[in-house]
Amino acid sequence: MEQIQHKFVTVRGLKFHIAELGNGSIVVLFLHGFPEIWYSWRHQMIAVANAGFRTLAPDYRGYGLSDIPSEPEKATFVDIVTDLVAILDHLGVTKVFVVAKDFGARPAYLLTLLHPDRVSGIITLGVPHVPLEPQKRGESLPEGFYISRWSEPGRAEADFGRFDAKTVVRNIYILFSRSEIPIAAENQEIMDLVDPSIPLPPWFTEEDLATYGALYEKSGFKTALQVPYRSFAEDFGIADPIVKVPALLIMGCKDYVFKFHGMEEYIKFGKAKELVPNLDVIYLPEGTHFVQEQSPELVNELILDFLQGHV
Repeated sequence: MEQIQHKFVTVRGLKFHIAELGNGSIVVLFLHGFPEIWYSWRHQMIAVANAGFRTLAPDYRGYGLSDIPSEPEKATFVDIVTDLVAILDHLGVTKVFVVAKDFGARPAYLLTLLHPDRVSGIITLGVPHVPLEPQKRGESLPEGFYISRWSEPGRAEADFGRFDAKTVVRNIYILFSRSEIPIAAENQEIMDLVDPSIPLPPWFTEEDLATYGALYEKSGFKTALQVPYRSFAEDFGIADPIVKVPALLIMGCKDYVFKFHGMEEYIKFGKAKELVPNLDVIYLPEGTHFVQEQSPELVNELILDFLQGHV
């Protein structure tokens, strides 16, 4: 990882951390999910840069080494998209391919819809483009559904606050690498679902955990809980939600996201293509929600095939 360079740029009154590698004329912008930061793309940045592309992986506002906004409880998805455009402008980058994971799919597709001249193509992992109307993800799931719990101001803060940041990240990686949606009982919190004796997934090392833990120790979780979990009701005012650029969705067949109400049908039976007509979907039989860290060589190959097919 030593070859990955790190810089800070100040835009919109905040200092943003950006990991960067490669000096090609075509730029690939990597957008992380939760509980991730730029580091979740470490394997992909090296492979894509070695193939001749320039790679950028920012930490969102309030994540990793980027500044925490003065009022993190007011952060929005639109803030993230506006930050990204400002960062690209600052760096003199006019157009990018976007690769996004987990909730990063939402700012990735918003960037594509709000600034179509800035995006050449889009790849998402673990989450498809879904309708942009305010969402009620937990309406068909029990009260202990993790998004419902984390959407409640103060609830996750109290839950996470019982542990250090490293333990919180450890527990979330263990929970979200399973094929079932994390749902707590009435007398449980989400962190209580993980037995401390359960080992990390084999593809996630103690060194990886220490890196994530140190970064979340610095940033805390307040902004990360606001975006995405407390921002799903955001109205973007987009009249035409159809994405025109080429797109790829990479899904692990053991990803818990398939258990969301209607999600398997939405992805597997063509409904996702209603919003993204130029969408291809690739399934990884053993893949979990963290496919880019679990199977980096395979995911790198899929990303490069897409990029090289659309340059």
